[in-house]
Amino acid sequence: MSKVVVIGGSFAGLTGALEARRKLGPEHEVTLIAKTDDFVYIPSLIWVPFGWRQVKDISIPIRPVLEKHGVRFLKTEVTRVEPGQNRVVTTDGIEDYDYLLVASGVSTRFDLIEGLGPEKNTYSVCTPGHAEQAREGWQKLIRDPGPVIVGATQGASCMGAGYEFLFNLEYAARKAGVRDRVDITWITPEPYLAHFGIGGMTGGETMLKAFMKKFHINYVTNSEVEEVTESEVVLKDGRRLPYKYSMIIPPFNGARFVKESDDLGDEKGFIPVDDTYRHKKYANIFAAGLAVAVPLPFTTPVALGMPKTGFPSEETARIASHNIARLIQGGAASELQAKPWGKIAGLCVLDAGHKEVVIVSNHLLKPRQFAVMIPNPLANIGKRLLEKYFLWKTRRGLSYLM
Repeated sequence: MSKVVVIGGSFAGLTGALEARRKLGPEHEVTLIAKTDDFVYIPSLIWVPFGWRQVKDISIPIRPVLEKHGVRFLKTEVTRVEPGQNRVVTTDGIEDYDYLLVASGVSTRFDLIEGLGPEKNTYSVCTPGHAEQAREGWQKLIRDPGPVIVGATQGASCMGAGYEFLFNLEYAARKAGVRDRVDITWITPEPYLAHFGIGGMTGGETMLKAFMKKFHINYVTNSEVEEVTESEVVLKDGRRLPYKYSMIIPPFNGARFVKESDDLGDEKGFIPVDDTYRHKKYANIFAAGLAVAVPLPFTTPVALGMPKTGFPSEETARIASHNIARLIQGGAASELQAKPWGKIAGLCVLDAGHKEVVIVSNHLLKPRQFAVMIPNPLANIGKRLLEKYFLWKTRRGLSYLM
């Protein structure tokens, strides 16, 4: 019997555990460790601040889903991994493994910039709690309108969610009847609009410039945040942008326990892997989703991070779990499936405030043979349908339909 342990209960963790279970016989044990009971559909957190979703609307208890499909679930927090001893140390004890899949997500680095973060001067939509705090701030802004700053800091990697929040805020301000008193500015470390940390897509910059003009949104590219005071976002070039409400996405590091785990991860806590998502040093450890270290193949004037969205998270988890199953079943290393992160297909629906842009490409990174951005100016039905589909399949433990 082999013991497979998966760390993480979001897109990559659930997919990895369910796929490993589906591929392996009942004589093998699959365990998922997560510090929360619920799967939360993170892409919909952008709607929580405006009251269009409650966190409970996009949350699913994962224990019944996992146990129904033969996956053992441990709700506890991982404090470190000891690769040399093949064990995971948690706040509730030690879990041994034969194969480990790290799909543990990220930690936010609000501490890198003075005044940044929900405990200080800016809001966030990185976690359910952050999104609920952002809703309280939004309600205050409606009562007392003023300038708004939305964006991301240098080193951030989640520009897509920032753009979505920006356009939803603009739409919500119009619906609330306060748009004429809410001056909106977008700040981004991208060298140009719609770079997204993936080198941009044909027509993307032109499209987003048109959106900014249509919705009367100011923007600053190549921006670097020096500090955030109680009333101003101060950029490193000396500009001081006043605000009453600000949502700024920070840089991400890997999960904290990775940095406490010998040489499991790099200096930022991400897992170095090859194209099979196998650890470069430890042959029985794999990583997927946000936990993976993905070097950028380009440089920009201001540092960016690689975006790691739901689709590539699921795809890398599927590859990693299938490779684990292949090794357990006697396969050779030469038989493992390989697909570099940049070669994964791009699939995203960007909500533009009751409008949307469908983004499809055959590869996340250049060179691409196919890439298209299709605007839907009438409604954001695609993103809502995608949410319903993911919640439906997650409730049923279906990990192989996308």
